[in-house]
Amino acid sequence: MPWTHDLNPVLLSFGPISIYWYGLSYVVAFFAGLYLGRWRAQHQTWRGWTPDMVSDMLTYVIIGTLLGGRLGYILFYQFDAWLNDPLMLVRIWQGGMSFHGGFIGVSTALLLFARKYGKSYWQVTDFIAPLVPLGIAAVRMGNFMNGELWGRPSDVAWAMIFPNAPDALARHPSQLYQAAGEGLLLFILLWWFSHSPRPRFAVTGFFLTGYGFFRSVAEFFRQPDGHIGYLLGTDWLTMGILLSQPMLVLGVAFLMMAYQKKINDTQSPTTPKANKKSGKTRT
Repeated sequence: MPWTHDLNPVLLSFGPISIYWYGLSYVVAFFAGLYLGRWRAQHQTWRGWTPDMVSDMLTYVIIGTLLGGRLGYILFYQFDAWLNDPLMLVRIWQGGMSFHGGFIGVSTALLLFARKYGKSYWQVTDFIAPLVPLGIAAVRMGNFMNGELWGRPSDVAWAMIFPNAPDALARHPSQLYQAAGEGLLLFILLWWFSHSPRPRFAVTGFFLTGYGFFRSVAEFFRQPDGHIGYLLGTDWLTMGILLSQPMLVLGVAFLMMAYQKKINDTQSPTTPKANKKSGKTRT
């Protein structure tokens, strides 16, 4: 008999206030990124990075993730429902965040951060890219605890029944596949890749390629949103696959460009001195 997913999405309740596993997953994601970023700034000779700058960057990342993720979810997956219920935009605790929307939001926020500190945008993205996958893994576990984003029907031994699904069929726990692939495995590969000096664009390109690949694979096990279904009359093309292809293309292009231009941004024997007038680090 397949296991029935009956996990409570609420971690703790205090009267009218509830703490959801899904919300906690974002807290874990942000603090994991903060810890890893500060560790890198302290233990590796990254040019012009300090632990305090990493802490400041977290503020930009949080705002970009929440705004971009929610707006992307509404735009890509729930636009018609939002027209009928505009307040659903702010009900984040109920779930409903888009990685691709969050990616756009964080990318925009990092533009502002890079400008503030006088850095190349790609220096910033190369530094932050290895910090992201563990956060993805945490959020996917939050999806699993919520019993949402379930997989396609399956008879594998670890298939499970999700009560929120429109039927009682056993399904792939695709949230766990995504946590393992685009989360934990991508983190291991990217952390290893970025541990050695790499030319500008390379780490960013590796992340984009890796995420685009792992997400596309996971989509073959994940049930597409019911109100969207498969695209272009196919029985396999989902919105997740479609949105991941530009990441794959850009990732490969960045890797090729990185090893053609060979601009060294990652490490330096000495850390540049801060600009005395502005107090900002120049590179």
